[in-house]
Amino acid sequence: QVQLTESGGGLVQAGGSLTLSCAASGRAFSSYAMSWFRQAPGEEREFVAGINWKGGTTFYSDSVKGRFTISRDDAKNTVTLVMNTLKPEDTAVYYCKAEGPYLSDYLKEDYEYWGQGTQVTVST
Repeated sequence: QVQLTESGGGLVQAGGSLTLSCAASGRAFSSYAMSWFRQAPGEEREFVAGINWKGGTTFYSDSVKGRFTISRDDAKNTVTLVMNTLKPEDTAVYYCKAEGPYLSDYLKEDYEYWGQGTQVTVST
């Protein structure tokens, strides 16, 4: 069982920056792949960024590539999303997700855990 709590959302002007954090409680955080999703009003939840369980590989949606950076600190059980050059279309509720646990690079258990989300609003 993994519990996830996001923080760091808020209101920012276009062009500004925010840093989101996701704190995880529970066992074996380092064995989970972590990712951020977002959901705007009336839209489906979409993938934003991900980082593998070893932390060596990151993934980004085309819409945020070059502007957002995901990282993890397994010692602190946290995953962070640094968001730069924010645009009004980045406005959404941002969710943290844990997937795993990974037993090896090619073998994992199929559990998913989601946080409650944190609101990000980018004004023009």
